[in-house]
Amino acid sequence: MHIRGDHAELIVGGRLDVRTAADARTALHAALDSGYGDFLLDLGELDSWDATGLGVIMGVHRRAGRAGRRLVLRRVPPQLQRVLVATRLHRVLVIEDGLHAGARPGM
Repeated sequence: MHIRGDHAELIVGGRLDVRTAADARTALHAALDSGYGDFLLDLGELDSWDATGLGVIMGVHRRAGRAGRRLVLRRVPPQLQRVLVATRLHRVLVIEDGLHAGARPGM
């Protein structure tokens, strides 16, 4: 897993899973806590994830809300888009250039 960027936009790449979740959570929370305004999380370089990785994203979403910020996901891989629709999380998360409530991936 690699994360690069600043307090406004981070790019997450590689694996976001049970093995990398703690490090990812620490890096994402530190960046989130040091900024203001929308917090963009670019997932375009993400190769794989599991339920723990999805939990990290949801945790960042909740933390952003408590900090008066908004988490915005960018370049969500199609497979993850399908998971977000299946779990109805696409209705909770802000996804740039992608899914809107009721939309299906690939449409």
